[in-house]
Amino acid sequence: MPSTNPARQNRLLSVLPPVDSQRFFSDLQPISLPLRHVIQAAAGPLDHVYFIESGVASILTTMANGASIEVGMIGTEGMVGVSALFGAEVSSQNVIIQVAGTVLRMNTARCREAFNQSAEVRNVILRFADSLFDVSAQTAACNRLHSIEQRCARWLLMARARHTSDSIPMTHEFLASMLGVRRAGVSETAGELQRSGLIRYHHGKVTIVDREGLEAAACECFALDRDRLDRLLSMPPKISVLLSAGGQNIPPFVASPKGLKEPGGIDERVASTLALGSPELEPPG
Repeated sequence: MPSTNPARQNRLLSVLPPVDSQRFFSDLQPISLPLRHVIQAAAGPLDHVYFIESGVASILTTMANGASIEVGMIGTEGMVGVSALFGAEVSSQNVIIQVAGTVLRMNTARCREAFNQSAEVRNVILRFADSLFDVSAQTAACNRLHSIEQRCARWLLMARARHTSDSIPMTHEFLASMLGVRRAGVSETAGELQRSGLIRYHHGKVTIVDREGLEAAACECFALDRDRLDRLLSMPPKISVLLSAGGQNIPPFVASPKGLKEPGGIDERVASTLALGSPELEPPG
């Protein structure tokens, strides 16, 4: 007789109906991942997806000269490898563990099967994907338009919201890599935030002392990030949404390594628009 699924800390898994949880997600493999572990490498195969139970992961875009910058952040509200469900075969970015924690690993083919066959699973994952795309778009604008101090404050608050602790393991070198700036610039900015009584930095750990003050120092992007995360975390369980176009019901998407297809004959551009509604990002000018 199948055993009852343990309570999930991952928000995506926790809101799924029991029938889907038991059918598709009953045998996930828990794995503990240390700080800075590369969970997915750019150009590496997407053989598995990972649902975060604790900790935080960073999505990094890396240039030919080795320089990198964070373009996304994922905590217990989401999963690593969602692009595989839209047909991607390899990872476009590096994903590393920013705050050590635990993930639940799942075979990509099995997760794709759940995405294709269950409207509930598909709806929950599409909501997360849309939120993740929005974070990337906001980050692109933030990196181009806001000061290092504003971006540093925003980053710390974003990490805190997903880590749910005021203490975040962090070095100046690592934070500089996340923000795509020189270490000296981060050291100067962190020093100013510490002298202002907003944070405390000691032995590779940043502690947020005055969260309201840090929010005031952050750019407008953090408020948008916070509202977006709150909406995602307030996602009610057992949602069932009927996707429609022009009044016609749309059969389930079929995701494969070749991309999204729709078995009922609807134009693939319609299916792509519904599934991947965020605009493409261009590099900041």
